[in-house]
Amino acid sequence: MFLLLAVAPALWAQPARPNVIVIMADDQGSIDAGCYGAKDLLTPAVDRLAAQGVRFTQFYSAAPVCSPSRAALLTGRYPWVAGMPNNSAAPPTEADDQLDTLTGPGLPGTEITLADMFHAAGYATAHIGKWHLGSGSGHKPLDHGFDYSFGFMGGCIDNYTHFCYWAGPNRHDLWENNRRVRLPGRYFPDLMLEKTEAFIAGHRDRPFFIYFAINMPHYPYQGEVKWLDYYRNLPYPRKLYAAFVSTLDDRVERLVKFLEASGLRQNTILVYQSDNGHSVEERAHYGGGSSGPYRGAKFSLFEGGIRLPAIISWPGHLPEGQVRNQVAHGCDWLPTLAELCGAALPKAKLDGRSLVPVIRSGSTPSPHDVLQWRLGDQWAVRQGPWKLLHTPNDEAGGKLDPQDQQWFLANVDADPGERANLARLHPDILERLRKLEPAR
Repeated sequence: MFLLLAVAPALWAQPARPNVIVIMADDQGSIDAGCYGAKDLLTPAVDRLAAQGVRFTQFYSAAPVCSPSRAALLTGRYPWVAGMPNNSAAPPTEADDQLDTLTGPGLPGTEITLADMFHAAGYATAHIGKWHLGSGSGHKPLDHGFDYSFGFMGGCIDNYTHFCYWAGPNRHDLWENNRRVRLPGRYFPDLMLEKTEAFIAGHRDRPFFIYFAINMPHYPYQGEVKWLDYYRNLPYPRKLYAAFVSTLDDRVERLVKFLEASGLRQNTILVYQSDNGHSVEERAHYGGGSSGPYRGAKFSLFEGGIRLPAIISWPGHLPEGQVRNQVAHGCDWLPTLAELCGAALPKAKLDGRSLVPVIRSGSTPSPHDVLQWRLGDQWAVRQGPWKLLHTPNDEAGGKLDPQDQQWFLANVDADPGERANLARLHPDILERLRKLEPAR
């Protein structure tokens, strides 16, 4: 598909409204990019996005696990409000070659997504990569405003065989427009680029929205050989994870270069976000990623599980090389992109707020007074500098002290690492925040 690069930029139509590509990374740790402070990783493409855009330092995903975080990004609503409080079910079995006939839990068909919003505004829409929001009737990408879909329905796949190995037996999980496709031996991230370039080439006469949900650096760690060799002297498992992050970065670079060669970069908004913190699961070799100064990791509502890389870049239209310290949230992309693209907002009640004023000015306050999170028995709320966690866990650090297992109150501005539990010192603040517990 790289032959498309030979197309002269002047031949590509320039729609009046900007194109949009949302890149959702998978299990990327809080500081695991050069522009976020990593000293042992090479991420020139992500760093370049930051240099050509606005980078957030207090950006929160909506959940510390995959499905709820993705549901919130796509709907602009807290995941428990959008009907996805937890991860979705395992992918279809080998007996099912078409998704249209399946049933099961997933993102409700009543939810209005970014794709629905852009489709109504005249955009061509595509999901490419990981879905993990259900494969049953009403829950698939084509049920949620996407004109085209290529990728896998579950939480992870082997990048060469395209099998998921959760909840055995192993299940093949690669689909194109609701039909199973078998492409054994083809490296999935490269297939994503191939399908993305083809979609852009086929829709050059109108604006497009692409949800580019790349499955890296989520396990299995399957970085390119050149990067495995480059990082061979890093400690295990950091070297495996680092190789996969740089492999991810290479794909971001190739995507951006394709847009540039096609004459589309100046008219394309790029958003980059990780869905949750790095994994310390067994399949992730018990780690490899880094939360830097923050406590926690994937599955935790401490900062390391939800405070993550997030960048927006639109050269010539938005500030470049800027950093924003205001609090922002994964639900905010929908109203932000709606404002930038002149799309009508869904009629549903949104929890996200447009970040356009913050993006344009570093002195504009955060649009959020209160942010909330819920996952199982855990919940958290942040208001101003104060953050209260109920029954928290620290996936990366081990078992909490008994006095911290029920209520944990932190001043995140003064203590971003959430090391000191201030619940006993500030019972009045604890009680005020308790009253903000998110409804189930």
